[in-house]
Amino acid sequence: MERSVGLRERKKEATRQAVHEAALRLTVEHGFDHVTVEAVADAAGISRRTFSNYFTGKEDAVLYGEERQIGELVRTVRERPAEEGAWTALRAAVAQFAERLAPPKREWAVRTRLAMRHPSLLARQLANHAALERDLAEAVATRQDHSTDPVRPLILAAAFLASLRIAMRMWIEEDLAREPAEVIDEIMGEMGRSFG
Repeated sequence: MERSVGLRERKKEATRQAVHEAALRLTVEHGFDHVTVEAVADAAGISRRTFSNYFTGKEDAVLYGEERQIGELVRTVRERPAEEGAWTALRAAVAQFAERLAPPKREWAVRTRLAMRHPSLLARQLANHAALERDLAEAVATRQDHSTDPVRPLILAAAFLASLRIAMRMWIEEDLAREPAEVIDEIMGEMGRSFG
């Protein structure tokens, strides 16, 4: 039974990924405003109803890769050694995370550019980031350097995400000239001086 559940979950994940890739590709080719849910479903080889089983709208389909990465980043922070300070754990987690996700760098840039141009995508992305900020604050709150201070984890999570946004914007403005990890590390280093 476990094997069939595992297979079923893998098939669902493959369908989600196919829909996400179709939505992203069609949005890049035709513009977000000219892409319909029906077109995405057709491109992914599924029905409109099946699309609705996986995503509530085209915004969710386009940003799905980011949502998956958000969950992965939070897990990576939680798995860092308990003796690490919060900022050190956040920095190490993002470096480890960026290393594992090296191939889809172009997708990061595409999603960021799309969100900057389309208010509905930006709104969805901001909602994702608000959830990420909350989850990261919870993850760093358990570290020994914050056991009694309820505000500091919130500030660290917000500063960490601000650093990532600045780094991604710089990376895009530099026309992807450097590796994203290099830009992220530079900005994290600057921000980290404030949290020493």
